[in-house]
Amino acid sequence: MAERGRGADFNPVNRFERFHVETDEDAWIDDDPRPLRTVFLRDHSQSILVPNTAEDLSFDYGLNPYRGCEHGCAYCYARRYHEYLGFSSGLDFESKILVKPDAPELLERALAKPSYKPGLISLSGVTDCYQPAERKLKLTRGCLEVLARFRHPVGIITKNALVTRDLDHLAELARYRAVCVFLSVTSLDPKLARIMEPRAASPRARLDAVRQLAEAGVPVGVSLAPMIPGLNDSEMPAILAAAKEHGASFAMYSFVRLAGSVAEVFEGWLDRYYPDRKEKVLGRIRAAHGGGLNSLVSGERRRGISEGANQLNALFHASCRRLGLATRPAPLSFDSFRRLTPGQGELF
Repeated sequence: MAERGRGADFNPVNRFERFHVETDEDAWIDDDPRPLRTVFLRDHSQSILVPNTAEDLSFDYGLNPYRGCEHGCAYCYARRYHEYLGFSSGLDFESKILVKPDAPELLERALAKPSYKPGLISLSGVTDCYQPAERKLKLTRGCLEVLARFRHPVGIITKNALVTRDLDHLAELARYRAVCVFLSVTSLDPKLARIMEPRAASPRARLDAVRQLAEAGVPVGVSLAPMIPGLNDSEMPAILAAAKEHGASFAMYSFVRLAGSVAEVFEGWLDRYYPDRKEKVLGRIRAAHGGGLNSLVSGERRRGISEGANQLNALFHASCRRLGLATRPAPLSFDSFRRLTPGQGELF
């Protein structure tokens, strides 16, 4: 039975665990009317910046105040990372969120080290830094305050319009060409967006956030990630046009890939909402990745290699040229970066 407001409706077996729970289908079990509640667990990590080793990703460090994500996107590649924590990539990923309350302090200490080599930070590198808990916990805001004081370049990607709450820090970073923001917009159809990304902001709210950021002088674009063949790929030109209309100056996209147990979650989602399209969608994904639902080949994994994937790539570039959208943000500047002592305020 599907949980209201969740992308997954079960917990796939964790490949690292020896034991798992199975429900006896013949047992008499009354439906529990209580919704699945989100549990927040303290993450005691002693470091916050994770070096990026993937050649096809354009940042140097990942910064993740949260692990797990309440947005509940059924296709999310980050679901598998929850398995390393002893949880499942299904409902556990959406309802057991690890929180790093010391993230701003850890970041400040990392940037202040004499041995630290400045590099582009992605906030977040994995799960959304503006997921619902951020409204109260303000860990991302704390990290941005640190980055603004250090004038350290950062790239942000989010599905949540809450990013506009932090316009003060973002505008300060923009003064030094040290920030760019991507709003992830995967559909303009509110019905599709609601079931595909159940706890993320509506498409209208995301586009309004693009407008507010652009008006504040913050470099902003859109991320069409992922494009899912037979589901939302036909919306690409319309999304790009809407983004341009709202002030976006650049865009990017990626083709869906379903690694490991993420495939189980997504297939279950298709069974629930689009059973008539399931085989068509999965067939086109397999074609794009050489017969599987995922690819590990750097460069190919984010674009696909099939004729359909190549056509989508051509459509993206043609649409961007027509609209005057860049296919990447302008390079950020490290010229103003300053290494401050932790706790040090500004003298002037």
